Amino acid sequence: MPASDAALMSADTASAGTGGAERGTRSVGVLALQGDVAEHLRAVESAGGAGIPVRRLTELDSVDGLIIPGGESTAIWKLATVFGLVGPLRERIAAGMPVFGSCAGMIMLAARLVGRASDQETFGTIDMTVRRNAFGRQSESFESDIEIGGVAGGGAGPPFRAVFIRAPWVEQIGPGVEALATEPRTGRIVAVRQGPALATAFHPELTEDNRLHTIFIDMLRDT
Repeated sequence: MPASDAALMSADTASAGTGGAERGTRSVGVLALQGDVAEHLRAVESAGGAGIPVRRLTELDSVDGLIIPGGESTAIWKLATVFGLVGPLRERIAAGMPVFGSCAGMIMLAARLVGRASDQETFGTIDMTVRRNAFGRQSESFESDIEIGGVAGGGAGPPFRAVFIRAPWVEQIGPGVEALATEPRTGRIVAVRQGPALATAFHPELTEDNRLHTIFIDMLRDT
């Protein structure tokens, strides 16, 4: 069995058997329609949360917060529509459910898009303008060491090795949005937070560094 399938099966079993979390552990849903689902589930578990793949409304109702993974934003949105999740997701996010979007997830949380695909919609959760595919094509993917505000340990910790794959960047943020990180070569904003919403242009799920997932789980504990 492929490792990704095993991770999803393990998380499904945990969800069915225990409600997704031990007592005191936060249940973190990962929208499991397309993209880096298994990688986020692994990172959540490593950071001390209980990862639950979310494909159905009952699963969405069972989690304390949700991660929208890296992948293809238009495909994820279309599948969320097919599975009847767009409306319930809007309601949960508007009601204050913590949400974390990486790469495609950042695009889906943006209030405004540059380079919007035809008829592409977003949740409009974070007051920011995001440019899709801003860092170039798949062949132009790269890694960069960045400093992230709010990471456990503060500035004393090592830089975060960020993986950028067809990544967006943030062109503008509103007054209620905190810029957590910029990419040093370009100076572009690549991580933001607004209230219970967190977003990164890069893929923290593709590294062994789980500090951003720890930040998100801490956000769940604060709600």
